[in-house]
Amino acid sequence: MTTKNFLITLFFLCFTIGCKKENTFTTYEFADKPVALACENLNSKLYNEALYSFENDILNFYGKDKKSLLMAYSQFIRLSVYGRVNYKNMVSEHTLKVFEALKNDTELWNLENASSHLNYNSALMDCIAVNITNPDLKTTLNALLSTNSMNPKLFGAPLSTNYSLTLSDKYLAAYVAFDLFYAKLFDVDFSKVEKEKQKVDFNITQ
Repeated sequence: MTTKNFLITLFFLCFTIGCKKENTFTTYEFADKPVALACENLNSKLYNEALYSFENDILNFYGKDKKSLLMAYSQFIRLSVYGRVNYKNMVSEHTLKVFEALKNDTELWNLENASSHLNYNSALMDCIAVNITNPDLKTTLNALLSTNSMNPKLFGAPLSTNYSLTLSDKYLAAYVAFDLFYAKLFDVDFSKVEKEKQKVDFNITQ
């Protein structure tokens, strides 16, 4: 094979691989919602779907009695700080599909980081750090990021006392969704959940 033919083949191979990494998610359920994350260089459509699907899950799990998203955020953030979130029972089938699509975004994750699998050097975190509206939270977040000290527990303390801001500040809400929710799903074995659902109780008589 000549050098020219090799380069042409390499180009098409890279192009094909690159295409496979593109967002192929199509089952949007929240496309009619307002755009929450509007930064450049983001897969905004998928990220917005992820945020709204997360909010729908926590509302159904924590706030369904009073239909209160604020109450849902309050309980979810408080429990996540102490590692007591029941992800298996909370996550909907749609959210799992969104998560599968998010996993293809390799720039978004750092699976070698034990404290969080979210990549704190990603374009998403840059977007969040710039656009959080509360000055104190913004200062704290940027200080943790700049010193490579960021982790969910350190930022969880100030976040817990300002959870109400998630309703008006969707960049802060996105942090909660991606670091305290989607990043945690990597460590959940959902195959066991499916097996439990498929179990049949033979003691039940018709």
